[in-house]
Amino acid sequence: MEQILVIEDDPAIRDLLRRGLAYDNYKVATASDGNAGLTTARDNPPDLVILDWMMPGLDGLEVCKRLRSGSNVPILMLTAKDSVGDRVLGLESGADDYLVKPFAFPELLARVHALLRRAQPGSKPEVLRYNDLSLDTGTRQARRGNRAFELTAKEYDLLEYLMRNPRQVLTREQILDRVWGYDFGGESNVLEVYVRYLRQKTEAEGEQRLIHTIRGVGYVLREE
Repeated sequence: MEQILVIEDDPAIRDLLRRGLAYDNYKVATASDGNAGLTTARDNPPDLVILDWMMPGLDGLEVCKRLRSGSNVPILMLTAKDSVGDRVLGLESGADDYLVKPFAFPELLARVHALLRRAQPGSKPEVLRYNDLSLDTGTRQARRGNRAFELTAKEYDLLEYLMRNPRQVLTREQILDRVWGYDFGGESNVLEVYVRYLRQKTEAEGEQRLIHTIRGVGYVLREE
């Protein structure tokens, strides 16, 4: 039975999630603040974390960063903050998905199912290569030639998708669906933000650009 850790300071929401997830046959642990959540996650590692952003003391962003520093556990962030900038900030802290309060429980459950499916072990680790760019799917280590650089969880997912589809023009909709699991909406610039992050890291020492914009369509990994 998969275990979900709910870190939420609102007792009504915490109880709703505990009861609803247990009814869907998940084992549920709960914590009412960030420090208690980190302790629970350390002592009994969960398969997924549902994490509230706005908590007194240690907020969700800091909890997310600390969880992510030692684990790839899927993290679903809950928050009343709904601007594009807030969504990007939440994802950049290491969250895998983002749900705005108030939410419908069936939607939360669908996000949980999707995150757990994506976290299941896949094929054997391999090293993806394109030009002088490489990505080790086992260690999640990226390199440009001999230069290694670190990736956040979402940067890794985006780069892996591009590298598995070299020279193929991928639409914004395809990328958002594959990397984020749903579309943020036509007005969202979260994908552009992450492409910029990847370009900064892959071109940090003046290397040739490999991630190109196809205006009005999406992006492609190719040489000039």
